[in-house]
Amino acid sequence: MLAVIKEWFTTYFSDEEAVYLFIILLGGLLVMLFMGRMLAPAITALVLAYLMQGLINALTRRGMGHTGALYLVYIFFITLLFGTLMVLTPMVWKQTLTLVQDQLPRLLSSSESWLLHLPERYPDMVSTVQAEQMAGALRSEVAEAGQSVLTVSLSSIPQLVQVMVFIVLVPLLVFFFLKDRDKLVGWFLQFLPARRRVLDRVWKEMDQQIANYVRGKAVEIVLIGVTSFICFAAFGLHYALLLGVLVGLSVVVPYIGATVVTLPVAAVAWVQFGWSTDFALVMLAYAIIQFIDGNILVPILFSEAVNLHPVAIIVAILVFGGMWGFWGIFFAIPLATLLKAVLDAWPRWRQTVAEHSESTAA
Repeated sequence: MLAVIKEWFTTYFSDEEAVYLFIILLGGLLVMLFMGRMLAPAITALVLAYLMQGLINALTRRGMGHTGALYLVYIFFITLLFGTLMVLTPMVWKQTLTLVQDQLPRLLSSSESWLLHLPERYPDMVSTVQAEQMAGALRSEVAEAGQSVLTVSLSSIPQLVQVMVFIVLVPLLVFFFLKDRDKLVGWFLQFLPARRRVLDRVWKEMDQQIANYVRGKAVEIVLIGVTSFICFAAFGLHYALLLGVLVGLSVVVPYIGATVVTLPVAAVAWVQFGWSTDFALVMLAYAIIQFIDGNILVPILFSEAVNLHPVAIIVAILVFGGMWGFWGIFFAIPLATLLKAVLDAWPRWRQTVAEHSESTAA
């Protein structure tokens, strides 16, 4: 047993870069696990700065000075942020409250009626007692969900304070991350070894792919959300803005998001239109949007992303989402891609010896 462990350790940790890489990965994981909530504003700001750095680079390539490009992109970010907070968020919240107060009782009434008629249609499968139990459970779940949305108690005040601190800190941190990017990167590199062949290989492989993924996912959210809102509004569907936002955010979770969001879209359309042509047209339009997203938009936006098996993607979503919530879900694919790149680039004893022999012979 000891011989097996020794051989495994020699194979995967004989190179000093492997040890450094392991320490960096383990340190990053521990920081995220134990300090993720405390560092949430800094992590969010880092992601946003990373997202906007591409716009700054694009403007500088077209002849604009770096300082001018930085301030222009930052002003655009601040305008978009406060426009969302002051305009979009109140409208979405208002539609959410209206949906809970108005639409849920109608949906509950229709669902109860359908459940209570099941014993008449399928007497051998569902009894009257079972139907009443299912209707009671549904009534309880809907009432609990509505109460959790409508109730604003004193216990929510600390959360509101945290949100306000978050809103103040994130724009400030984004500015410094963009302005002092070179200084911060240089400060971090001084803690790494001078010989960074494997680390540089992993970084070069992942930098462009993660950047493309984050920016592509942001574009996908906006395009799908806006298109869905326009489509729902054109059909006169109630709560079009809320449903458009939900459909846009659903693309964050591959495979699962679209399936889950189909339920509220279908429920609102069914309560409003019933089993009619309008209901069929709304669902057809929604299906077309999902088809275009999955078969046209995603291949265009993420053509350079590393291909991952659907099982790997779902497992990554479950693992990272369970650890870090929304941001874990959002970054599940790039994190899984990073893990794959690290495993592919990890220095092994035989590989190190072979590369050393080739360099010596040359």
